Amino acid sequence: VAQDSGSVDLPLMRDYECPPFMRVSTDDHQRALIGLDAEVVGKKMLESPKDSLTTYEVVSREDMDGNDVSRLTLTSISGRTHQLNVHCAAIGHPIVGDTVYGFEGEAAANGGLDESALPEDKASAELQQAIASASAGKPMCVHAKSISFRHPVTKEDLSFECSAPF
Repeated sequence: VAQDSGSVDLPLMRDYECPPFMRVSTDDHQRALIGLDAEVVGKKMLESPKDSLTTYEVVSREDMDGNDVSRLTLTSISGRTHQLNVHCAAIGHPIVGDTVYGFEGEAAANGGLDESALPEDKASAELQQAIASASAGKPMCVHAKSISFRHPVTKEDLSFECSAPF
């Protein structure tokens, strides 16, 4: 990632071409849903796109088997399903080890965006391939360093922190 910090503000929708995954919603993607029967494709597939905002900050720039990678702090402002994965793929920097939204993953490439819609500083296909090869068979490099919530029974506010194992 070239910039030290930034945000990704792209709406998300269910992926009608690669269910059950998610993708960035575009006007073309929305038009493709016109006329589909909810009884056939399922009601959730026809839900309106959801606003989704992710912020990122570069923690460090590192080397993975001779390939440049960036360690980021990602913050999901809107908390959508698969949001961090789709947004990283949509800016051309998929999460290392992501076999669903990453290089040649199961979901639509680039978070469902055309190659021409990606930013200029996207990782090249060669770099993504090299990183995918270097991370093959390893867990995805994503980790919740902190989580806070109110306990549903005791109503106590709880917070936990843990550094990344990678």
